[in-house]
Amino acid sequence: MPESPETHVIDYRAAEQLLAARDPRGAVKLLDSVIGAHPENTAARLLRARAFFAAAQLRPAELEFELVLEREPDNAFAHFALARTFERSGRPELAKRHFRLAAALDPKPEYMKAARFDLDGGGAGE
Repeated sequence: MPESPETHVIDYRAAEQLLAARDPRGAVKLLDSVIGAHPENTAARLLRARAFFAAAQLRPAELEFELVLEREPDNAFAHFALARTFERSGRPELAKRHFRLAAALDPKPEYMKAARFDLDGGGAGE
């Protein structure tokens, strides 16, 4: 049976459910076909990046988050998630940069706390 746009929407929604049910590898498998058919779909790429992160596949997660940010440089969540990815992979300076970008784009308490503006004065040029 050939794939249709409806199939991709169903796969995307199913991937969301798999990720919520803590099956990130299953989500990645579904999203691979969606992204193969629609490589420009930033939402699918962001979901796949989250699934890679949840599966502790940090390099693929990093690459997907970076691709999302190339397309949407003002996506605060993508900056925050990329920062978490860098943090988990032992690259705190890169993490700090993206935590601060996330907080600057969207001053959510979670982003502000991660950016640690309150701990070091948030000096510019770091």
